[in-house]
Amino acid sequence: MPERCSRFAEYRDKVLQLFASKGFGQVGMRELATCLGLSPGSLYHHYPSKQHLLLDLIEEFYEELLATLERIRQKAPAKRDKLTSLIRAHLNLHRDMPWHFRLVERDSGCLNAEQQQRVQQLREQYEHMLLKVLGVKPRFSEEGVLAAGHAIASLLNSAPSWLPAHALAEQERDELLESLVSGAIERVLAPKRTPEAISLARPIGKISKESPAFTTI
Repeated sequence: MPERCSRFAEYRDKVLQLFASKGFGQVGMRELATCLGLSPGSLYHHYPSKQHLLLDLIEEFYEELLATLERIRQKAPAKRDKLTSLIRAHLNLHRDMPWHFRLVERDSGCLNAEQQQRVQQLREQYEHMLLKVLGVKPRFSEEGVLAAGHAIASLLNSAPSWLPAHALAEQERDELLESLVSGAIERVLAPKRTPEAISLARPIGKISKESPAFTTI
């Protein structure tokens, strides 16, 4: 990857908003150069194509996610504290980096095969770190563990879009999302129940119907 030019760092948010609002495919190198205050030739010097620039933004996104997970891993000893910290950190990141989230979700497929492979490596590294932070035990098969990591990552990254931002106060919205996501993740991480335990956990309504009625004296 080319080194990130200082001017790109300065105008990063404008480039992100341009990609996210118009769509990656609708933005040309000349328009990007104008946005950055560069000549097209100068921009090509730093980024041979707009795909290279997009990959740079996506790499930046995953670097921030991995750094966040490492901070949580070091500071939150209890599993429940780590889960709460994970959810809150992702909600905060979504507020701080909304354009990054949109680009990664919508435009990663615009990269070439080699660049998409790089993104996949970053995604897998992030999912592996998630499982490590949460202390996932080998309840699943090896493929099942990988699938669980992918599912948890998808939950954390998509949750902020579940509820309209204007419908609830920020604190109430975050509390609701935290309850929803933590419940789902805890269910995934819970020990597998045996058939005997499942049969004992019959619905209360069903039990009451099967039980003999009490006789009033």
